[in-house]
Amino acid sequence: MPLLRSLPALLACALALPSGAHAEAAEPTQQITPDVAEPLPATVSPTVPPTVPPAVTDFVLTQPAAQDIQDDLPPLPTIDLITPPDNLWQRIRNGFGMPDLHSPLVADRQAWYLNRPDQFRRIIERSGRYLYHIVDELERRGMPTELALLPMVESAFNPLAASPARALGMWQFIPSTGKNYKLDQNWWRDERRDIIASTSAALDYLQKIYEMHGDWHLALASYNWGEGAVARAVAKNRAKGLPTDYVSLTMPGETRYYVPKLQALKNIIAQPELYGFQLDAVPNRPYFGTVGLPGDMDITVAAKLAEVPLAEFIALNPAYHRPLMRGAPASQLVLPTEKIQVFQTNLERYEAQDKPLTHWRTYRLKPGEKLETVAGRFGLSAAHLKQLNGITRRVKVGPGLNLLVPGPGAQLSDQLAAQLPKVPAESRKVGKKKRSIKGSPKHKASGASRKPATGKKRR
Repeated sequence: MPLLRSLPALLACALALPSGAHAEAAEPTQQITPDVAEPLPATVSPTVPPTVPPAVTDFVLTQPAAQDIQDDLPPLPTIDLITPPDNLWQRIRNGFGMPDLHSPLVADRQAWYLNRPDQFRRIIERSGRYLYHIVDELERRGMPTELALLPMVESAFNPLAASPARALGMWQFIPSTGKNYKLDQNWWRDERRDIIASTSAALDYLQKIYEMHGDWHLALASYNWGEGAVARAVAKNRAKGLPTDYVSLTMPGETRYYVPKLQALKNIIAQPELYGFQLDAVPNRPYFGTVGLPGDMDITVAAKLAEVPLAEFIALNPAYHRPLMRGAPASQLVLPTEKIQVFQTNLERYEAQDKPLTHWRTYRLKPGEKLETVAGRFGLSAAHLKQLNGITRRVKVGPGLNLLVPGPGAQLSDQLAAQLPKVPAESRKVGKKKRSIKGSPKHKASGASRKPATGKKRR
């Protein structure tokens, strides 16, 4: 049969069609090979299903190419909050949490610090003794670590700093605010200068005024100007429909520059290389520790037992402003961490030799006796005796006045006299009874009290 003979040829022809990725389907009217002599009847229409080519893509992105694109992107900066940094400055940077203040005064204060590099470096060097303790306290309370830089603004990290407004210490507490925060102020010591007690009080106060305003810039303005003054300035703007943020308030010039100073310091500490300032690393470890004061002790004896220079001892124990430290309950000494064991070992040997820890005693001024006479009797100048006892022109000197004088073996060098913290004249209440030293009689001192001087700070 012609039809049966032609079917094998048709199948062979269909199988011979191309089927590659770019092959086209056969057209139904395509002519078959010459071997087939007879045309197909109209009733028979055997067709071959068109071959469906796979999807065509212009290119395929391979993994190496994707890696090349990723490598061209700059790496994202990361902060490791798990591993403690070796540098305390980095720890401080990691804890920055205040909003930045954008003001032309910030650039002005940056220039002020950077144009005085020697002075700025001295501030940085002084801060090394105290920063670790402050940062530790801030982190424990969950407070922003910018506040660790605040003593640079307040006192240039000088724990002996005193202002005309009678503010004392690193954190510059005036007497009334110091009393509100339980900082003891007496004839022997003033805790407004105590680096541990004053830090705790300052952070308590900052927490309180932050909770009052809900804004760190307003809290800082309150620390400088007084929370009542800031609250009144906010209320005044609110009544006028004006903004109540820090930059919108009317305030004194000192307060206007106060937060920009802190922001300027933050900027320099954050990126010292940007400002061309060499910021030396500070070890991220405690600088000092504490040890109990065993009893009344001379400052010179304590420094000798700890084997530290007198200036270093006073810088860590600035609350004691007499050559004798009273051994009141819970009194403690602050010493470099590596000197605590040295002090305790030397103290045991010293006491085993039955040596006295103090060589000072009290003396009661007799009727008709002058300070010059008493000073000469104890080998002092009148000016030196007055300095040791905080006697100024405002102090009434008369019979019954208690004086601190050196006994046998007392060491009173010019260095000690120069480095002892100065007692603000207005803070000495002449009529207040002083504790007598062991072995000396108790007696009252006479005199008149006076009103404290007014100052610009209201803390």
